[in-house]
Amino acid sequence: MAYSIELADRVCERLSEIPDLEIREKKMFSGLSFLVNDKMCINVSHDNLMCRYHPDLEEEVSERIGFLPMIMKGKQLKGYCYVEPVGFQKQDDFEYWIKICLDYNTIAKSSKKK
Repeated sequence: MAYSIELADRVCERLSEIPDLEIREKKMFSGLSFLVNDKMCINVSHDNLMCRYHPDLEEEVSERIGFLPMIMKGKQLKGYCYVEPVGFQKQDDFEYWIKICLDYNTIAKSSKKK
């Protein structure tokens, strides 16, 4: 499971600055996921971010630099994407991805526990 420790630290540090979030790290999706309030919010996979956001934002996010669609079983998964480093190097861009993930997290359904 290879992922950028530096990027994971950057995400962890940013999330920890926000009050009233219950943050848990979990190895999944070939990387390190950050579960916020028991729901997958954002993931670090290799050198990329994997973001979970409201599917209604698909057109908007697909136009951003660094966007890569998330493909599973040959189909694009709406509401999920990968973002290459060029898409979050600037702090404003990094904040954009964190914000849309956290915004969706408030209304997202949590996975069923086994």
